[in-house]
Amino acid sequence: MSRLAVQGLVAGYGTVRVLHGIDLEVGEGEVVALLGRNGAGKTTTLKASMGLATVFAGTIKLGNTDITREPPYKRAQLGLGYVPEDRRIFPELTVRENLETGRKPGSGKYPSWTIERIYDLMPDLARLERQRGGLLSGGQQQMLTIARTLLGNPDILLMDEPTEGLAPLMVKLIRDLVLEIKRVGVPVLLAEQNLKFTAAVADRGYVLESGSVRVQGAISELVDNAEVKRLLAL
Repeated sequence: MSRLAVQGLVAGYGTVRVLHGIDLEVGEGEVVALLGRNGAGKTTTLKASMGLATVFAGTIKLGNTDITREPPYKRAQLGLGYVPEDRRIFPELTVRENLETGRKPGSGKYPSWTIERIYDLMPDLARLERQRGGLLSGGQQQMLTIARTLLGNPDILLMDEPTEGLAPLMVKLIRDLVLEIKRVGVPVLLAEQNLKFTAAVADRGYVLESGSVRVQGAISELVDNAEVKRLLAL
């Protein structure tokens, strides 16, 4: 069964339509990538799924539940977790306090995320737990944002450009974290431009251009696809 199914999605901001009939799905245990250049519609797809963009037409289902018109807080309660591109940590709170703000019991479908488990996976956060969030590096803030979302124990995770602007070591750490999330079975919908990173973690992908899906398929097929390379300007 699909954890997330989007059909005929037309969405945008205000009266501006950015997406023009997006169809996609994320199955149990899958990591699915949204690929495309800046402005292709990746972020808008995630925001519409989370209730943060205007939906003009189409449907969004979480499991068997139609969430197309549900507010963001309701989608979070139903199990949708969102890691935004701009991180949005609380700069005046410590690492530990930031993590505490995200804690929520899950559905029990997957192993529970706890602060101790997070610290095992991300020892940097354990070492910095009394440090204010605003004093962390960009990569550390990204790890904190992902960790805080995981502590909400989501049934599916949306991640927007998690490696953007990060040093290679941080990209590797986030790759390993996504693979661990995948290992425990939590589905992930990942918006990315980094094809190498995506190829290491994802099962399938959708390549967007101008708010429409141009190519889709297994990641192993997309990596060597000439049209994909053109769309991503590689």
